Amino acid sequence: MHPAGEAPPLLATIQEDDELASESMKSGGGVESCRCEVEAAGINYHITVSARPHPLKIWSRPDDLLLDAAGDPAAPAPPPVSRSSRCRLVLRNVSCRARPGELLAIVGPSGAGKSTLLEILSGRLEPSSSNPTDLRVNGSPVDAAALRRLCGYVTQRDVLFPLLTVRETLHFSARLRLGPDEYDPNAVDALVDDLALARVADARVKDLSGGERRRVSIGVEAVRDPAVLVLDEPTSGLDSASALQIVGALRAMAESRGRTVVLSIHQPGARIVKMFDAVLLLAAGSVLHHGSVDELHTLLAGAGLRLPPHVDAVEFAIDSVDELRLHLHLQQQQRDRRCTLQQLFQQHKLQAQADDDSAAGMLTAGGSNGQHRYANSWPREVAVLSQRFFKNVARTRQLFACRTVCMLVAGLALGSIFYDLAEDKVAERVGLFAFLLTFLLSSTTEALPVFLQEREILAKETSSGAYRVSAYAVANALVFLPFQLVLAAVFAAPAYWLTGLRRTAPAFFYFLLLIWLVLYTANSVVACFAAAAPDFVVGNAAVQGVMGSFFLFSGYFIRRSAMPAYWVPMHYLSLFKWPFEALLLNEFGGRCAATAMGVCVATGDEVLRREGIGEECRWRNVAVMVGFVAFYRLLGYAVLRVRCSLTLRAAARSALLSSSSHYSACFSASTTKA
Repeated sequence: MHPAGEAPPLLATIQEDDELASESMKSGGGVESCRCEVEAAGINYHITVSARPHPLKIWSRPDDLLLDAAGDPAAPAPPPVSRSSRCRLVLRNVSCRARPGELLAIVGPSGAGKSTLLEILSGRLEPSSSNPTDLRVNGSPVDAAALRRLCGYVTQRDVLFPLLTVRETLHFSARLRLGPDEYDPNAVDALVDDLALARVADARVKDLSGGERRRVSIGVEAVRDPAVLVLDEPTSGLDSASALQIVGALRAMAESRGRTVVLSIHQPGARIVKMFDAVLLLAAGSVLHHGSVDELHTLLAGAGLRLPPHVDAVEFAIDSVDELRLHLHLQQQQRDRRCTLQQLFQQHKLQAQADDDSAAGMLTAGGSNGQHRYANSWPREVAVLSQRFFKNVARTRQLFACRTVCMLVAGLALGSIFYDLAEDKVAERVGLFAFLLTFLLSSTTEALPVFLQEREILAKETSSGAYRVSAYAVANALVFLPFQLVLAAVFAAPAYWLTGLRRTAPAFFYFLLLIWLVLYTANSVVACFAAAAPDFVVGNAAVQGVMGSFFLFSGYFIRRSAMPAYWVPMHYLSLFKWPFEALLLNEFGGRCAATAMGVCVATGDEVLRREGIGEECRWRNVAVMVGFVAFYRLLGYAVLRVRCSLTLRAAARSALLSSSSHYSACFSASTTKA
């Protein structure tokens, strides 16, 4: 506690710059990163669930048994959902402290609240309590936004680009998370060595083992040298040797860099336990122990629990949480009997005064420098993301290499089928254009899995403030322009010249422009639906359904004049209509459409005019297609922006609903700290 009226000390680096870690060790400089002690005091977290009754009653208990359980601490816990408030308390009065240079392990059985606590400590979730002093860094209160920028958070899943190499993955992460003056390629290469990844540095991520991928995920967050590194079960799914190697690397990071490392772990081995500086044992959202492993031995002995041979204390404590809860409950009852009302009042008064004093020094992400939320400028983010996208797309065979071959084969096949059409083959030319557009618009869904994979990576990276969603959207749009142009060229060249279409250079290049726009518009539609669809099956069905409606309302199968009035707007929304009309104009405009006795009796312009297609449509239709591209890209960006703000919240709620179903009864939102 600090004296009244005196603001708690802040890190010098935090006082000077709101970026929190911007004065951390600059890469390769050999300077120790800023040291941060993270403290949580009386954290509560609850979730509200639907009050709708479940059709199958899965928890049945007589009222008299409930009364007996309420008075007996050894009785099994009641169901986690109350009949009144319909909420679940996931964390209850959790207090802990993680010191710099040390490794704090959060352990406990499944559903204990480990992941929830980690998300709160890393700023991904906010505690249910409105007290601004629940979370502190070096004694100063912090908000969730400041914690997100201070902490590196490694999720349980390895969300990485499978076609990038280890070295490329870490370098791209460093370039996005560090400013141009802070980025040092040599420091990234040194991190590769620190994580024992030098042997596979030039291997693609998809070819790595599980332990190597996990170390790459750690490196993605550690590359910006965060003062605090939070990891959610980094050893999950790994063999004992890989798990030991990862915890050893984390221990070395904590000692050599003065970094605060907090991790959750489910079943640590004896050799791993020896690396822990402190252990936080959770059960049903409550703290049973916070201290060293030696102190845990003392707690177990005090509870009358004898450690079996060849079993480490942490594993035994996890298996004995019920006995420990009963032991601590009895101890608390004895302390409560000795605590007078006057002592409680004085304690509450001192705590309230300390909270008021320290709230004045609240460290937030705002302030005078709050606008510097990202390490790089928007143009630099677009440039780096474009480079990463380009590598990923170029290495995705089904997205570029295979697609290029398919487009070339399709162009040659189409040219051989409609080979050298005569001048009077008007119907065949119209049919060629219709099939050509149908093929191009319906063959773009292979990009859907890639977009869905990128969306998961986007949510993870933007949640840590690596870059802006708008920069991602623009880079994604830019990088496909050259790829679609290559595809358009390899398709248009054989399809145009073999079929005997208008043999002039301007007509060919206009044809090429239309094919390019058709491919890019279809790509934009797929990107938009990939942003909104929950998975590939739904996204693919939605894209195919929309493309089918575009064909139906294009005016080729049924004229606009024959459509019911209420369907006419769909005709103008069809992506098929505008390039189809432009192709007809490019081929038949200014040419004779019908002759009699060697005399032209109908020009192409006259025929097209009767269908509402004039010379003004040539560039107007191009502009409309560009407008469709802009519309679908902007709509996709808006959906991504909303998803990125909701994805973590939804994932956290899903995890909480599943994990808290095993444990303690619900408390209302107004639950006070013990």
